[in-house]
Amino acid sequence: MRIIFFGTPEFAVLPLKSLINAGHKVLAVVTQPDRESGRGRHIVLSPVKIEAQSAGLEILQPQNIRDAAFIENVRALNPSVIVVVAYGKIFPPEIIHLPESGCVNVHASLLPKYRGAAPINWAIINGAKKTGITTMLMDEGMDTGPVLLQEETGIKADDTAGSLSVRLSKTGVDVLAQTLKKLEEGNLRPVPQAGDVSYAPVLKKADGIISWSKPADELCDFIRGMNPWPGACSFLGNERIKFLKAVSKEGDAGAGMIMKVSKSELLIGTGKGLLSILEIQPAGKPLMTVRAFLQGRAIKEGVKFHEQGQV
Repeated sequence: MRIIFFGTPEFAVLPLKSLINAGHKVLAVVTQPDRESGRGRHIVLSPVKIEAQSAGLEILQPQNIRDAAFIENVRALNPSVIVVVAYGKIFPPEIIHLPESGCVNVHASLLPKYRGAAPINWAIINGAKKTGITTMLMDEGMDTGPVLLQEETGIKADDTAGSLSVRLSKTGVDVLAQTLKKLEEGNLRPVPQAGDVSYAPVLKKADGIISWSKPADELCDFIRGMNPWPGACSFLGNERIKFLKAVSKEGDAGAGMIMKVSKSELLIGTGKGLLSILEIQPAGKPLMTVRAFLQGRAIKEGVKFHEQGQV
């Protein structure tokens, strides 16, 4: 098929590779503009752009996908289908209705659950036991188009947003391949979305601040869902500390209060139960075990982590 591919993050790289390897004609790759990042404001290319460059594909990076010149460029390429994987923008109708076979979106949830930009994170944060991949025909709403195919997968107890994203990206490759094959054969019937609707809004850095009044079990899910980005964090004095892995334990202490400190254990009170920290990352430092973190630190029991500070 003649395909224009829209995508930006690492999650979209495997699906792009799969289209190339399957022999489809990838006419162009559309990805978000390069961004400045870090204290040095270095220019960072999207993972999809890096992959497209290595494959020698035409790359388009519009500041505004509603720009008339960009839309005309897409029209001139004459795609039979547009494939969208985590591009991050709502499409105008001029693009949605342009290809003969429509715009196929690969979404990392079982729609209509978790419509939006961060479905993997929110599924884990909310303690969901399963999720999956949906391919759908895009319409003018946010992830509201009819379903083409779905494949379910379980969420493991130790999954983070990072590990689940890797697994779902591989699933997305298979579901996309099946979807395009059936579309090409003309034997795939779109089905309107049905069931309870939920949303997965984009996450900002400030969303990672831990609310210690929540139960320990919920905070474990929150920490996993925020890993690797934006990261679940709290403040000890003026120091911002990120939590990467924790387990809940029975016990009681004030929310955010350090109940116990030993050479290898840091227990913090929550709204219900205790949070035992396993992996941690102080600001400007590498990820480390709680044992390594506690070495050389005179952390006292009774001191509280708090939510105020500069993220």
